[in-house]
Amino acid sequence: MNFKSPFRPAQYVEHQVVTSILNGGYPPGSALPNERTLAEKIGVTRQTLRETLHRLAREGWITIQHGKPTVVNNYWEKGGMGLLSTMSRYSEYLPNGFITHLLEVRSNLLPIIARLSADRAPEALLTYLLKANTLEDKADAFSLYDWDLQLLMTSHAKNPIYRLIFNDFFWMFESLSLKYFSLKKARKISRSYYLDLYDAIDRGGRDVERVVHSTMEKSIEIWKGLKGL
Repeated sequence: MNFKSPFRPAQYVEHQVVTSILNGGYPPGSALPNERTLAEKIGVTRQTLRETLHRLAREGWITIQHGKPTVVNNYWEKGGMGLLSTMSRYSEYLPNGFITHLLEVRSNLLPIIARLSADRAPEALLTYLLKANTLEDKADAFSLYDWDLQLLMTSHAKNPIYRLIFNDFFWMFESLSLKYFSLKKARKISRSYYLDLYDAIDRGGRDVERVVHSTMEKSIEIWKGLKGL
């Protein structure tokens, strides 16, 4: 590792350690170099390294043992939402299947969120969904529109935890959704989804969960067809 910069050294420590864990440079069960060696290797002070490692330990990436080497954890077993939030900033290093697993979670959550928001703020959703009629057929336009729709749903579901969960994955969605929506098929499915969702809400909301779940499942199949996801 040799990632040096005078700016925000704590972020560089995180980058070096997290990416090395994700790409197998430091596999689960292995030990990190001692503090002095690792600080010199990255090019930061020992204090900066120590502070960042303690934060990563709180998230579940590593276990710091006083008087013993720092050990890399099996992050699937030791991590939590903080670890997922950090992981989302390193989409290019994610293990195979991670995006599919994440989308499966969304497929379970978003239909419920959509139904709650449709029950509590149907007019807000209908007003937003009308904008789909003039949505440009471009990846960046769909990416922004789709993300804002999800955030709108979480805001009107009246459970702040939903919004916090989705906020954690903004950086991952921003980068990966551009790849997803670069596919004409994905844009076509999403455009139909917006129209179907509008109709479902306009008819009283009974079919909202079904419409959302069906589209989420279709998106998973598209992702599975993209290499490395």
